[in-house]
Amino acid sequence: MLPHWLAPPLRWLRRLGLAIGVCWLAVTLTPVTRWSARWLAGPWQDPQGDVLIVLGGSLLDQDLIGVNSYWRAVYAYLAWREGVFRQVVISGGGPERTPIAVPMRQFLVCLGVPADAILIETKSQTTWENARYTRELLAQHRLTGPAHRLVLLTSDYHMYRARRVFAKAGLAVRPRPFPDVIKRSYCWRCRWDAFGDLVQETAKIAYYRARGWI
Repeated sequence: MLPHWLAPPLRWLRRLGLAIGVCWLAVTLTPVTRWSARWLAGPWQDPQGDVLIVLGGSLLDQDLIGVNSYWRAVYAYLAWREGVFRQVVISGGGPERTPIAVPMRQFLVCLGVPADAILIETKSQTTWENARYTRELLAQHRLTGPAHRLVLLTSDYHMYRARRVFAKAGLAVRPRPFPDVIKRSYCWRCRWDAFGDLVQETAKIAYYRARGWI
């Protein structure tokens, strides 16, 4: 016979175990991560324009881009190869000495994007700052206004927050997400990593909404 004071903690532990089990089954055996990423990505139209804005992601080392930065750069190159965009803007600073926008620019140049067609913004530490400093950079180079169609490229799960932040900053961008979490969701071993990104992004959305940034 267990002491009566142990009953409430045990009930909560059982509920917690049940919740963890349900979550494990949902993430591992269902397409919930894919559905969530598609909803966060919004319209999937691959719009074209004049200026392609690419948001930086992770940095592995001083001169090595992280996985999500790599894929953002790859899809930026694929968009550029369509032959419509006239300018690419890469936005991303970071805590390291080398801003993430720098190696991403080098990577795009290696792929064949002309160096003089790429502008970089290296001060931003957050998505909110991406929008703020990109707006300043575009104004400096006279790339704002209805004559310049702006297209925003970032990961599928990041697009919901990113395009709303840019709109709040006064930049009318057309979203061009690419399949990041969606691709990983097809590999059951990768789904928990993708789910972790979704959980972090959900927390960031809540924080940005509380701050009035979206």
